[in-house]
Amino acid sequence: MSGNTVTQSASWSLARAARELELRRGEFDLAVHLGYVRTVPDEGGGGRRVAHAEIDRVRSQEDFPEALRERVKAVGTTEGAALLDISTARFTRLARLGLVVPVKLYLNRYRAVVWLYLAEELRRFPADRQNAPLLRGRTPEGLRDQLQAGLDLRPRNWRGRHMGFLLRQADGPWARAAVVASLLDPAQVAEVVRDPYERACLNRFRPERPSHGAPDSPAAHLFSRIMTAEDPDEISWLRADLGQAVAEARETHPAPRPTPRAEPGVVLEPAGSSPAPSSPVASRPTVPAAAAFAPAVQASADAAPAGAPTVASWPQTATPEAPPSSEERGRPGGLLGWLRRRST
Repeated sequence: MSGNTVTQSASWSLARAARELELRRGEFDLAVHLGYVRTVPDEGGGGRRVAHAEIDRVRSQEDFPEALRERVKAVGTTEGAALLDISTARFTRLARLGLVVPVKLYLNRYRAVVWLYLAEELRRFPADRQNAPLLRGRTPEGLRDQLQAGLDLRPRNWRGRHMGFLLRQADGPWARAAVVASLLDPAQVAEVVRDPYERACLNRFRPERPSHGAPDSPAAHLFSRIMTAEDPDEISWLRADLGQAVAEARETHPAPRPTPRAEPGVVLEPAGSSPAPSSPVASRPTVPAAAAFAPAVQASADAAPAGAPTVASWPQTATPEAPPSSEERGRPGGLLGWLRRRST
């Protein structure tokens, strides 16, 4: 308890850290994702926090906070096209071809996907000589054929970038494996990870998806489709990455399993101990001796009316009885005879 109190006193919540850095919450979240602001896990299980020393480090940088705001500035298609001095149609084609990668997205009121791009990256785009022909003139024929076939790499590129954000914050091998699993359909995860306890461990560390609309709403279903890999080559790559990540997590810390419950009267041997030597005499279940039933049989016989036939119920057993005495050997019937003599 005291350690948790000390940790919280030396750090701030994400909302408080955003105010200290003079950033809007969206700008702050993007700064965290890009690694400009480092966070630490909350030992009390309350999410992530920002240490006071990290706030001081960021505030001490040159041109704070304007420089930090420019580094996390995200723009849409219209503003991005203006930065590149091209039309919005050409900018959209560049984005669909994967030449500019979105950094954020949201759904507008018409449930249309709005992609956002880092302004800092767009400013560097024309500086590359290979990109200069794409900003002027006709789009190369090979790229035009891909666009006509319906190519759109924006969702896939955003998933790859988002996975990098989540991996940067993941604590431990199972959390890293859960990040990869979060981009796959549950059926794909079940095929790669067949152990139900390992799948439960992945679900435990699964990162929380950003909320877009009420659960089971059309907007939520649309965003779920964007979050899930669809291309066959992307699925194959993620499956291979998931299998490797789970193997590494299994070696480091196996998934927890329930403790086996011992049967009554059975003593579980500790792991690694050698079994006790078996007895040379074959074991068999203990069957009650005949004398144990004698009082009940006698009471039943005494309660029956005189002259009524008496039927004795006797358990079938292979347990050998004590040999009869010399006096009983001459008497026929054994126990049945004894009962008949009692009734006469």
